[in-house]
Amino acid sequence: MTQSPAPLLDMSHVREVFENSRDFTVGIEEEFQILDPETLSLAHRFDELKAAAASDPVLAEAVSGELIQSEIEIRSGAGNDFADALRRQREARARLFRLAAERGAVLAACATHPWSPWQEQRIIDTEHYHRVSDGLRYVAWRNNTFGLHVHVGVRGAERAVAVCDRLRPVLPELLALSANSVFLDGRDSGLHSVRTQIFTRAFPRCGIPEPWQGFDEYARHVEFLVRTNCVVEHTQLWWSVRPHHAFGTVEVRICDAQSSADESSALAELIVACVAQAARDVDENVPFVHPPVRLVEENVWRALRYGLDGKLIDLDKGEEFPAAAVAERLLRWTEPARGELGLDPQLPAVNGAQRQLRAYAGGASIGEVFRAEVDNAQRTYAAASVGT
Repeated sequence: MTQSPAPLLDMSHVREVFENSRDFTVGIEEEFQILDPETLSLAHRFDELKAAAASDPVLAEAVSGELIQSEIEIRSGAGNDFADALRRQREARARLFRLAAERGAVLAACATHPWSPWQEQRIIDTEHYHRVSDGLRYVAWRNNTFGLHVHVGVRGAERAVAVCDRLRPVLPELLALSANSVFLDGRDSGLHSVRTQIFTRAFPRCGIPEPWQGFDEYARHVEFLVRTNCVVEHTQLWWSVRPHHAFGTVEVRICDAQSSADESSALAELIVACVAQAARDVDENVPFVHPPVRLVEENVWRALRYGLDGKLIDLDKGEEFPAAAVAERLLRWTEPARGELGLDPQLPAVNGAQRQLRAYAGGASIGEVFRAEVDNAQRTYAAASVGT
């Protein structure tokens, strides 16, 4: 007798989730490093912080684990709009940073740790992450990375898949903007986003998906994965943009974690604008040609290698353009949606990778560069006032 799939892999149920979803609700997820305050090396203290968070009325719901004991995540939950989600997330940030400081721990938000060995990290004790570790082995163990994920509600299953399709060529541009993982294994990796190389390019069912061109095709593929024992839960679909089966959202997962709260907030706001503009374009039947994966991947490589210091390819024109122009291009494209939703992301002049590489080229050591990024996180993520 064939066992029925879990509800969140039952694609009829998933369709219902999206039909009952609401446009442009927002959820923000941020992953942080847990550090020893003296050495700034990764510290295995997730269980301790999670237990302490259980008595906090905000953090009890906001805190989650993410693969290793030296990582902690906070989630805003479903905000009615971006402003509501950001308000929730700011409160959670401040509470988490205060809780960590009271227990002698430090939090940071670069997308990789510059020197802590992956061999020393421990997988957290959950059924899901034991399954990830047992199934992926080295690929999971090596993945000591930290990201920013943003959920945006999209009503309608067909529409949500169409939005994912339209966002595929945008993903490398968001990656270039977010690049913030230069150092790994005690050295300059030569990449602006080494996180992308060791996570996005290594995990199965990750990175840039093929264009689905309809919910039915997406559903058929998920059903194939279930039938052939590739996946047993929907969270094993790791694509960099995906329809989230539980929340009825389009989730964008391409971005590195951001060293400062202002950078993270601005990037999240831009992502919301991109999802909303893609939905608007779907509704208005704006012409769109689905680029093949091989072309989008060329831009992913350029983004992870050179970030905003290189060039990307305009896939419609078949021409290069300076990656430094990405912010202006995305702001111009999303202007209608931003106007409707009251979004105005204040993107920084340089991103985290550029800032770190310039400091390193100027003579600072890797340790000094990282300490400055840690101080940046402490100064900005902990800044919000904490309610009672």
